[in-house]
Amino acid sequence: MCDDDIHQGLTYDPTVSRRAFGLMAVASAGIASAARAAQKVVERDVEVKTPDGVADAALFYPEGQGTGPAVLIWPDVVSLRPVFREMGRRLAGEGYVVLVPNLYYRVKRAPVVESGFNFANAEDRAKLTPMRASVTPEGTDRDSVAYLAFLDAQVQTDKTRKAGVQGYCMGGPLSVRTAAAVPDRIGAVASFHGGGLHTEAPTSPHLLLPRTKAEYLILVADNDDKQDPQAKENFRAALAAAGRPHKVEVYEGANHGWTVRGSQVYDEAAAERAWTELLALYKRALV
Repeated sequence: MCDDDIHQGLTYDPTVSRRAFGLMAVASAGIASAARAAQKVVERDVEVKTPDGVADAALFYPEGQGTGPAVLIWPDVVSLRPVFREMGRRLAGEGYVVLVPNLYYRVKRAPVVESGFNFANAEDRAKLTPMRASVTPEGTDRDSVAYLAFLDAQVQTDKTRKAGVQGYCMGGPLSVRTAAAVPDRIGAVASFHGGGLHTEAPTSPHLLLPRTKAEYLILVADNDDKQDPQAKENFRAALAAAGRPHKVEVYEGANHGWTVRGSQVYDEAAAERAWTELLALYKRALV
């Protein structure tokens, strides 16, 4: 699976304001219903205490609709920004209590890139290197415990139901780590064009699968699969060996980053299909 260093295209369009972003979403037929649902969503900027400091994050939940399952969203390498806020709002509009943290809170508050940032530019990518170094396996495990505890402390969270975790790009392996860090809470894991799920390193996420109790949805980008077709097979075999229910699928024609609006490789039809699969997973597994 693709390393996020070769993520294609623009991942953050600074010309799109928060208001314009919402209008653009409404204009899109594929998410018009989600935009209507988001009108009943509460969005709060929050700070989450962790063993390593205070993480800035965004919290979303449906307004006046009782309680719902918790979901943690790990963003891609460019971290918390408007497109991931939109995902949080949309998911909350479906009845979930959603937290989207800043991956790099140990180094910098979100947004972590300046206007005009382009992942296709090597100099821009290099700006993320010191921030990425702050995201370690051990730190992710500590963060996961803190984030789930924060979600469970919200009065809107239904703690009798399992929680979900989903990740994009480098957020894919972070999601697996979350499932292992809080196995009794996480009932579903979704990875979208995730990289590094199965490696030779002793910290490889696949080694954690036996500790987890979740169902897995692993959606692979077509170009990632063409670079390393064995990667998905290795992870599928690890899931089977761990006895975890799963679906591993290559999205033919969809390139790395296809689910992230604002990316030059964003594929709305494929992104909507992935969203439908995500909601079906949560409906089935978060009980």
